[in-house]
Amino acid sequence: MGHAEISPIGIDSFILRDSWPLGPERMISCEERYRMSQKEAFESYRARMNQRLTELDNRIIKRVFSVDSLAYEPGALDRSTKELIGLVASLVLRCDDCVRYHLNQLDREGPSQEAIIEALGIGLVVGGTIVIPHLRRAIDYLDELKGAAQPPP
Repeated sequence: MGHAEISPIGIDSFILRDSWPLGPERMISCEERYRMSQKEAFESYRARMNQRLTELDNRIIKRVFSVDSLAYEPGALDRSTKELIGLVASLVLRCDDCVRYHLNQLDREGPSQEAIIEALGIGLVVGGTIVIPHLRRAIDYLDELKGAAQPPP
């Protein structure tokens, strides 16, 4: 199956739409939905919406996407360092989607978990206590990426 979008339709059901390629809808249970990882749900939504933004064929949107891609290419700073900077900026700006994106990139790039947590600590210092809820979600997501997710009590 390709990427999928999940939409709630009631207390215990969701619609799953295969969106890459566009495919059929099917109902899934809450239990099935919660078996999907945060990463799967985030990447699915991001891919679907990036495709939608591309379909808008807007010059400004295309150029911003292009500049964003160029900014993370290796230069005087390597890609991992740039992603760590992006992570800190995203935490300070309180953008959970951005934090998840950078955590995914860092998971691929391979810096240590200690380096990622240190960068998040810098984001907390710069952003102040208002970023603590976002830091919690970042750590929860990072734990899942690293296979150390904690089960709910």
